[in-house]
Amino acid sequence: MAQRNYDLLSVGAHPDDIEVGTGGVLIDLHKRGYKCGVVILTEGEMGTGGTAEVRAEEVRQAADILGVDIVRTFDWGDTRLQDSYDNRLALAEIIRATKPRIVLTPYPHVGHGRRQSHPDHVAAGIITINAVHLASLKKADLPGDPHLVTRIFHYFLPPKVQPNFIIDITAHFEQWIEALSAHRSQFLNPEKSKNYIESLIATARSFGLLGRCQYGQGFYAVEPILVGDIMTLAASDEH
Repeated sequence: MAQRNYDLLSVGAHPDDIEVGTGGVLIDLHKRGYKCGVVILTEGEMGTGGTAEVRAEEVRQAADILGVDIVRTFDWGDTRLQDSYDNRLALAEIIRATKPRIVLTPYPHVGHGRRQSHPDHVAAGIITINAVHLASLKKADLPGDPHLVTRIFHYFLPPKVQPNFIIDITAHFEQWIEALSAHRSQFLNPEKSKNYIESLIATARSFGLLGRCQYGQGFYAVEPILVGDIMTLAASDEH
């Protein structure tokens, strides 16, 4: 794999996960000159609407709107995604090749029940954590030099897990909706009774309320975030 450094990689289990959970952040970073890439672990072939081919084209259209590169789409089985050593190695190889400072991935720990996360989301989070670890090991059976990711942040938080930081996406709200709408087979499908776009807007609004902005996307940092200047934590509230 060709070496090309990225500031951030966003990992998703399905073709629309990254747009839903991290799309506004990716738009913001692109506009500020950062290089972002996405990695999708399944083709989403089990989705109610669309085929793998249709969904791949939707991913391409959404990526153009977000301003990101599609680094890789794997075919690891929609509804059958599992944390295996081979899957860890494959993703770790990408991490070594792209050298991201930050990786975004679904929250990996949930219980059971209708309102809990899709099993593929959980698996994606676990695979990512393990791949990041492998990518840093000198003796791992991988090409390229070891790379240590600075931070992993989680999206798709289950009930009772509050984000511990919010990214304000208000300025990019319309563009985010445009990226979501590129996934027509999922979010603009007349065969589906639920208005998914409205539901996602409501979620962004709820995160915005938590963060004291209009629309936000929420993330969870497992490790405490080191702050060099405590006054920077008040900067966003002063505008």
